[in-house]
Amino acid sequence: MKDKIGYIIGTLLLVAFFVWMALDYNQRINSIQEFSKNMFYMDTYISVKIYTKDKVKAKEALDSIDKIYETYNNLTDRYNSYDGTNNIYKINNNTLTDEKLTIDEKLYDLIFYGIDMYEETNGLININLGHVIDVWKSYRESESGVPTYEELKNSGSIDINDIQLLDNNQILNNHPCIDLGSIAKGYTNQIVADYLKSIGLNSFLINAGGSVVVGEHYANDTYKIGIETPTSEGGVYDVVSFNNKSLTTSGNYQRYYIYDKVLYHHIIDPNTLFPPNYFRSVSVITNNAALGDMLSTTLFLMTIEDGKTYLKENYPDVEAVWYTNDDEIERTEGFSNYE
Repeated sequence: MKDKIGYIIGTLLLVAFFVWMALDYNQRINSIQEFSKNMFYMDTYISVKIYTKDKVKAKEALDSIDKIYETYNNLTDRYNSYDGTNNIYKINNNTLTDEKLTIDEKLYDLIFYGIDMYEETNGLININLGHVIDVWKSYRESESGVPTYEELKNSGSIDINDIQLLDNNQILNNHPCIDLGSIAKGYTNQIVADYLKSIGLNSFLINAGGSVVVGEHYANDTYKIGIETPTSEGGVYDVVSFNNKSLTTSGNYQRYYIYDKVLYHHIIDPNTLFPPNYFRSVSVITNNAALGDMLSTTLFLMTIEDGKTYLKENYPDVEAVWYTNDDEIERTEGFSNYE
């Protein structure tokens, strides 16, 4: 009888312990709040969500994040000048006679990264493509006609060697035509993610258009992220699940125009000076948002088979999914691990 009573008491205590653990877990989870901020920088709507108990810390972090995006927006803006800084616009268009310009260290590092990516992608990422991009932009905005190859070729130099970085955060003042659109957003998103982790705010979600970055999940789960269908109907064609990674998408369904029944989008191949038409979109899962931005653009400029080979040889830990022109889905071998 004593053994039976002891067993019952022991069982009740064990059940009580697990109930307490469950209540304590729920209490801890319920005390975590979502703090968010919506912004518009780099021609993109940006949403940042932080999950924490610390309201003061979260709000201070969101203010700092807004400042980070504003800073990189101003530094990388090709079409506007800002007082007190030699941003991309001033590098490209200044009338100074100085042999060299001193630029912000942050911009210096980003340009250095862009030059590095030229080598990494065999020239497919070319941050000196600004002249060609401007020609396409004017045609896209007017939706009238298509530039000839000669017009594009004669618009200005696209030689990456026109961009000469010097010591002490200086750049040669020889008026290149730098465009950082292929790398700036993902680069900045990664800076924001690293900042949040550095101050102990590890649970977050950053959604900046085609670039999503997440940290740890606030409820011991994984983030579920939808991949947009690149058609006029919109919607989601796939859902992936992960923590501490990024999903980046490049496609032909946002900035484009149609002329003579042909779609011309904003992603330009430096080899042909024209937008390719291999497929509608490609999405990559990476451990780094800057890498994801670079890779999604690079893969969009390749056939699917060449893209798979490129990843296998250079980035075997990166997974990708392609949405074809025939509404079919192509994946790397390991992509299903995230679905």
